[in-house]
Amino acid sequence: MANQQHLALLKQGAVKWIEWRIKNPDIELDLSEAFLSGANLRGAQLQGVNLRHCDLGNAKLIAANLNQANLSLANLCDAALVEACLNSANLTGTYLINALLNDSDLTNANLIGADLTGANLTAADLSSANLVGASLRKAILREANLSGASLSHASVQNAEFINAYLYKVDFQKANLSEAYLNGSYLFKANFTEADLSGTDLRYCNLSYANLTGANLKGAKLRGANLKGTILAGANLAGATMSDDTSQE
Repeated sequence: MANQQHLALLKQGAVKWIEWRIKNPDIELDLSEAFLSGANLRGAQLQGVNLRHCDLGNAKLIAANLNQANLSLANLCDAALVEACLNSANLTGTYLINALLNDSDLTNANLIGADLTGANLTAADLSSANLVGASLRKAILREANLSGASLSHASVQNAEFINAYLYKVDFQKANLSEAYLNGSYLFKANFTEADLSGTDLRYCNLSYANLTGANLKGAKLRGANLKGTILAGANLAGATMSDDTSQE
């Protein structure tokens, strides 16, 4: 349960909160299970704070510092986290449906089982993030950086990864059916046994990617770079592969 003194200080506003934190840097803050739905926490310094199971639905956390915070099982649906810092934050099982995470920093964040359905992650940094089993259905990840991230067993149907940087991303057994990855950089990505049926992969760089046993039925591969790509046992029935597709 939330420490009522800490909660009362936070509700006094950002200035009071920052002043108190400067004077008390070593106190372990507990805001777990607090009701902060709709709260204006723009620029709040919440690094390392326990926000487990907290209700932050519709909250304004623009440019907030949540580095290494514990947000596991929290409700952040429809929250505004534009330019927020969530480096190494614990977001295990967190609800982020329709959240705004444009330009946010989620480097090394733990998002195992998180629900990011419909979330906007345009230009967000998710490098080395753990998204195993997460839901990213209809999420927008245009120009996002997911280098080294793990999305194995994730649900990524209809998501947009247009022009995203996906170097060495692990999509093993993920469902990416009808997703948009056109123009994305997928060098050495792992799609082993992934579902890519109907996925748009036009003009993306799939060089040296592993698509062993992947389902590419009806996928769009026009102009894709398939140099060194492993396609052993892949289903390419109905896939579009024109003369522009390179396998040299």
